[in-house]
Amino acid sequence: IMGNYDDGVGFDRAECGCAYTTPESRRLGDLSLRWTRDRVTPENKRYLRSLLPSIRFEEGGKRFLLVHGSPRKINEYVYEDRPPANLERIAKSAEADVLVFGHTHLPYAKEVAGVLLVNVGSVGKPKDGDRRACYALLEVGGQVRVDFRRVEYDVAAAAESVRASGLPGHFADLLESARG
Repeated sequence: IMGNYDDGVGFDRAECGCAYTTPESRRLGDLSLRWTRDRVTPENKRYLRSLLPSIRFEEGGKRFLLVHGSPRKINEYVYEDRPPANLERIAKSAEADVLVFGHTHLPYAKEVAGVLLVNVGSVGKPKDGDRRACYALLEVGGQVRVDFRRVEYDVAAAAESVRASGLPGHFADLLESARG
């Protein structure tokens, strides 16, 4: 599934479609995107451009839709605490029994208007305070069971690699805090 950053890098866009809340976060985000675009090979950019915006399939009598942000937009944030009417509109627009997405980097599973919403979390940039990589395993039987899995990895080594790359230390700090 193509994410907003994949789109930004693959298509050499000037911005990644991220929601920046301050001028400083925008400056850092733009710097990160530029840094990444300048280092990703043309072959890998072709691969990023080939990623699908969504995948639909049926399994165990359930209809699934996989997207990065929402059924409407690659960069729409579907936070668990959005107003119920907003979540219902998103759930109904999925035309699926299970909507699987990410983008916020915050894992959760919640049923809304008969649709199971599953945010898979983040393997590379968790934002929920837990530094371990997170992914969701869905088991399809009579019901869909969601199991969030956490995987330890060497966060200190990853942060040091970021610092050694020439990027601002802010990005390494985000990995270490798992908050952003």
